[in-house]
Amino acid sequence: MSGDHGTGSDAHAAANLGAAHALLLALRQLGLRRLVLCPGSRSAPLAIAAGLLEAEGEGLQLYTAIDERSAAFFALGLSRADGRPAAVITTSGTAVANLLPAAVEADHGAIPLLLLSADRPQRLKGRGANQTVNQEDFLRCSCRWAGAGADAGLAVMTPASLQALAQRAWQAANGRPAGPVHLNLAFEEPLHPSAVAIAALVARTPSTRAVVVQPEPLALSEPPPLLDPDRPGVIVAGPWRGAPDQWTAHLQALQRWQRRSGWPLLADGLSGLRGQPLLELVAGYDLLLEQPTEQLQVSQLLRLGPLPASRRLQHWIGRQRGRQLVISEGDPRDLDPLGSASQRCGQGLAAWCRALPAQLWAGEPPAANLAWQRRLTALEQAVQAGLSQALPATGSANEPAIARALSLLLPPQLPVMLASSSPVRDWESFAAPAGPPRALFGFRGASGIDGTLSLAAGLAESAGALVLLSGDLALLHDSNGWLWRQQLRGRLTVVLIDNGGGGIFEQLPIRSSGALPVPPEVAAPFDFERLFAMPQSLDQGALAALHGVPVRRVAQLEELEAALAWALPQPLALLELRTDRHLDARLRRQLRATLAPGSKE
Repeated sequence: MSGDHGTGSDAHAAANLGAAHALLLALRQLGLRRLVLCPGSRSAPLAIAAGLLEAEGEGLQLYTAIDERSAAFFALGLSRADGRPAAVITTSGTAVANLLPAAVEADHGAIPLLLLSADRPQRLKGRGANQTVNQEDFLRCSCRWAGAGADAGLAVMTPASLQALAQRAWQAANGRPAGPVHLNLAFEEPLHPSAVAIAALVARTPSTRAVVVQPEPLALSEPPPLLDPDRPGVIVAGPWRGAPDQWTAHLQALQRWQRRSGWPLLADGLSGLRGQPLLELVAGYDLLLEQPTEQLQVSQLLRLGPLPASRRLQHWIGRQRGRQLVISEGDPRDLDPLGSASQRCGQGLAAWCRALPAQLWAGEPPAANLAWQRRLTALEQAVQAGLSQALPATGSANEPAIARALSLLLPPQLPVMLASSSPVRDWESFAAPAGPPRALFGFRGASGIDGTLSLAAGLAESAGALVLLSGDLALLHDSNGWLWRQQLRGRLTVVLIDNGGGGIFEQLPIRSSGALPVPPEVAAPFDFERLFAMPQSLDQGALAALHGVPVRRVAQLEELEAALAWALPQPLALLELRTDRHLDARLRRQLRATLAPGSKE
C-alpha cells in the first residue's frame, strides 16, 4: 500500500487523518485547550488534524516547537498554571525519548499532561525498520497510564474506540494524583492526504462544544485523622501542588485551623502562603533551626504537602517524636520520605477540616498555645530584622540580597518561578515575608534544570505574566527556550544570576567545610571547579539578543527597581546580574552563624 499513490492510497491517508481528527476532537470535547506540536512525518495525520481543529475556532490553541524536550516543558508550564492538561504531539523515535524529563517532573509534581507520539505499526517492530524503537516503553515508568491505538494503526479504530481511548487518557491525566499520560499511536503509510481529502473532512465535521469533565469534589470516606488543637503544635507547609481552583478553600481551611489552634505556621516559599493575610507565619526557620534547641520541640505537627526545600527543617521534622499528620491535595501517595508521619490524608486540607467533628471547633486557642506562638514569632522577628540589616537593597549584587529585594520590589500578585537549585533555596531562606502575596512556582519533584526557560514560558503564557529567577547553568541548559519568543503572548521577565558556574555546589559539605577531605597527594587531581562547579564564560546576554530578546545588565542592587520597570512591560526581556558564588557561599555561612538563636556574633 505504501508504494501505491492511487485512489486506495489516498483513501487510507484520509482514514489516518480522520482517525487522528476524531481522537483530538474527543480530547477537545473533554476539555483540551492547548496543544504543542513538534515536526515529523509519521505524526503528519495528528499535525494536520490539530491545525484543522484550531482553524475551527472552538477554543484549541496550537503552538509549534522544533525541540521535543522544550515542547514538553512548555506544555508542562501551561498545565501547571491552570491545572488543565496540555498536550504534546511528536513523531516517532528519539523524539519520544526527549519527553521523559518533563514526564518525570509531571509525575513528581502531580501535574496533568498528555503526551501523544506517532509510531510505526506493530508489524515493523523488531525488524530493523527505520526510526522504529520501543518507544511505547520510554515513558511508562513515569506515567499514570500508557495507552496505545490499534497495532495495525489508528485508521482501523472505530469512532467509539477512539472516544474511549480519549476518555481513558483524560481521566488518567486528571486523576488523583494527576500526572502524565502517554498515548502511542501507530499510523500505517501513506500518511499525507490530498487536499481533496482534507476538504472533505472539514465539510463533514460537525460543530461541537467542549464538555469539560470536572473531577468529583474530594471527600473523606472514613473518619478523619485527628490532632488536638488544645495542645501546642506547629504547621509546616511545603510547596503547593493542588489545582488552582482548590486554592481559596485551602487557604480558608488553614486560616480556620490556625484561629482555633493558635499553632504557628512555617511556610515554604513555594507554599504560596507568605504574605497572605490572617496567618501567623514564620519564614526564617532555616536560620532559626541552624542551632538545635530544646525550645523548638513540639508534640504535634500538621504537615501540608511535600517537604520544604530546607534541609534543616527536614532534619528538625525527622527529630520530632510526637504525632505528625501529612495532608496532601488529592495525592494519595506517601509523601513522607522521612518516615516520621503517624497519619496521612490525601484528600486535602479543606476536606479534612470539613470532616472534623463539630465539637472540635468550639473554643479558643489555650494560653499555652498562644505563648508558644509568641515565642516563635519573637524569634522570627529577630531573624528578619537581622536579615534586613545584613542584606541592604544597595551595593553590589549577591544572591541572598537579590532574593530579598525581588520579594519586595515585584508587584503584588505577579507570579514568580524559582529555578533549581540556589534560587529556590535562597528565596526560602532570605525572601522578605512582608512582601506581597503571589503564586510561586518551583519544580522540586525531581529538582532538574532540564527545561527551566521553556517551563517559565509556558507558565507566562497561561498566567499572562511571570518572572523567572534563574542561575546561569539552568538557563544555559535550556537555551532553546528563547525560541518561544516568536509565539509567546504572555509577558516573561528573566532575572539571571550569572555566577559563572553551579553556585549550589559551593554549599556542598566537601566545599563548605573549608578543606578538601583528601590527603595532599591526591588533592591535585581533585579539581572542584572542573568536577562540580563547571564554570562557563558564555555571554548569555548576547545569546538572548541573538533571539531578539532585549537585555539589560544590572550592576548594583539599587538599579534593580528601575530595571524591573523597564523589563516587566515587555513581552520577553532579560535582566542579568553578575555575582561571585564564592563570596555568596561565605555570606550564607556568615548569616547562619550570626543570626541563628543562641549564636555568638
